[in-house]
Amino acid sequence: MEQKKNKKELGGFLKAVERIGNKLPHPAMIFVILAAIVVVVSHFVAKYGEPVTYFDARAGEEVTKSAVSLMNAEGVRYMFTSAVKNFTGFAPLGTVLVGMLGVGLADYSGLFDTSLRKLLSNVNPNILTALVVFAGIMSNIASDAGYVIVVPLGAIIFLNAGRHPMAGMAAAFAGVSGGFSANLLLGTTDPLLTDITNAALVSGGIDMHLAPTCNYWFMAASTILLTIVGTLVTEFIVEKNLGEYTGEYKASQEEVTAIENKALRNAGISILIFIAIMAFMMVPKNGILRTLQEDINQYTLKEFISKGLIPAMMLAFMIPGIVYGKTVGKINDSHDLVKGMTVAMKSMGGYLVLAFFASQFVAYFGKSNLGILLSYKGAEFLESIKLTGLPLIIIFILVSAFLNLFMGSASAKWAIMAPIFVPMMYQLGLSPALTQAAYRIGDSTTNIITPLMSYFAMIVVFFQKYDEDAGLGTVISIMIPYTLFFLVGWIALMAVFVLAGIPVGIGAPLFV
Repeated sequence: MEQKKNKKELGGFLKAVERIGNKLPHPAMIFVILAAIVVVVSHFVAKYGEPVTYFDARAGEEVTKSAVSLMNAEGVRYMFTSAVKNFTGFAPLGTVLVGMLGVGLADYSGLFDTSLRKLLSNVNPNILTALVVFAGIMSNIASDAGYVIVVPLGAIIFLNAGRHPMAGMAAAFAGVSGGFSANLLLGTTDPLLTDITNAALVSGGIDMHLAPTCNYWFMAASTILLTIVGTLVTEFIVEKNLGEYTGEYKASQEEVTAIENKALRNAGISILIFIAIMAFMMVPKNGILRTLQEDINQYTLKEFISKGLIPAMMLAFMIPGIVYGKTVGKINDSHDLVKGMTVAMKSMGGYLVLAFFASQFVAYFGKSNLGILLSYKGAEFLESIKLTGLPLIIIFILVSAFLNLFMGSASAKWAIMAPIFVPMMYQLGLSPALTQAAYRIGDSTTNIITPLMSYFAMIVVFFQKYDEDAGLGTVISIMIPYTLFFLVGWIALMAVFVLAGIPVGIGAPLFV
C-alpha cells in the first residue's frame, strides 16, 4: 500500500513540474527571458562582485576573472555584433544539421522502418528498453553523434514496438547524456579530463601522472549500473506516467517483403564496404585521416574524431539509405535524393528558431563569466566545509551536479575545479583518479534537466514531434527521475568502490 502511495506521489510531483513548466512561454521565448536575466544579473555582479583569481589547468597559468556587464554600451554593442556569430557558431547547430542529412535520408528511403520491423521481430521485447539505454551510453564513444542519431531512434524503436515513443526517446537521452561519462570503451572525454587533472597535479607540485585509463574500471561498471537503472526508471516510472500514446504516428504492422529483405541485404553490403574504406583511411599509421599531433610527434585520429566524425556518420546513414531506396524504387534519381534530404531539413525549421535564441543565451552567459564565478564559489564552499573521506566525495559529487546546471562544459568546469580539488584531496589521501571519477558523476547526471546543455533545445524539438504541446516542463519532468536515480545509484557504486578498496581505473589506486 505504501509503495502504491509513493508511486502516486512521485507521479503527481512530475505532473506538477510538467504543468508549471508548460505554463511558461514557448521554449524559444524562455531563452529570451533567460538571456535578459543574464544581462541584468551580469550588471549587478560586475558592479558589486569581486574578481576571482585561480589556476586554469587548461591554460596552464593563473588567471583573474570578474563578471562582465552586458548592460552597458560595450555590452549592447556585443549583443548586436555577435548575434550572427553566436547562432552560426552554436556548437550543436552544424552537428545536428549535417547529421540529419544522412539520418533523414535513411528515414525517407524506408531503411529505418524496415530495419526496425526486422529487428523487433527477432529481439526479445523484455530487453528492448535495456538495449536502447545501453546504445545511448555506448554512443558516447562517437562524441556528440548519439544526440542526433540514438535519441530520435529510441522513439522510433518504441513506436514500432507499440510503446510510447517519448519513453523511448527519454531512455535514449538518459543513456546518451545522463550517462555521458560511462562506457565500456575509452572515449574522447577520458584523455581530455585526464590532461586537465595532470596539469592540476603539476600546478600543485605533485609528482604524479595519470593515464587516460585511470577511470576505466569505474566507468565500465557504471555502464552496467546505468543500463539497469535507466531500464527500471523507464518501465516503472516514465512509461507509466506517460500512459498510452495516442498521437498521429503509428507503428507499422506490415511483414517485411522479399524486395525489402533484398534492399536490407544490399544496404548492409554497402555499409560494410564503407566501413572497410574508412578503416583503410584510419587504421594504418600513415592513414589519410590521421594528422600529426605535434606534442607527441605522432599521426593520430584526434582531429578527425573532433571535427570529421559527424560527416562520416552522415555518410554511414546516407549511403545505405540511397542503396535501400534504389532497390525498393523510392530513390530513382538525383531529384528523389535531394527531396529526401529536403524533407529532413524541413523538420528542422522549429529547431533553427529555437537554436537562434538558445545560442544567444548561452553566449551571453559565457561572455558574462557568471558560470566561471559560480564554479569558483562552489569550489570555495567545498574547500571550506573541511570534510574528509567518503562524505567529502559525496558532497563533491552533489556540488559538481549542481554546478553542471549552470556550466555545461565538462572540460571548462574541470579546468577551474581541478587545480583546487585535485591537490586538496591528494593531501587528504584521496587519489586524483578518484577525484576525477567523482567529478564525472556530478558532471553527467544533471545534463538531462538543464537548458544550458548544448543539445537541450534540439531534444525539446524531438519531443514536440510526438507531442506538439511539449515544452521545457515536459522534457524536464520526464527526465528528473533519471537524474535522481542515476545520482543515487552512481553514488552508491562509488561508495562500494571506496569501501571495498577497488581501483577506479587501470593502475589507479583509490588512496595515496
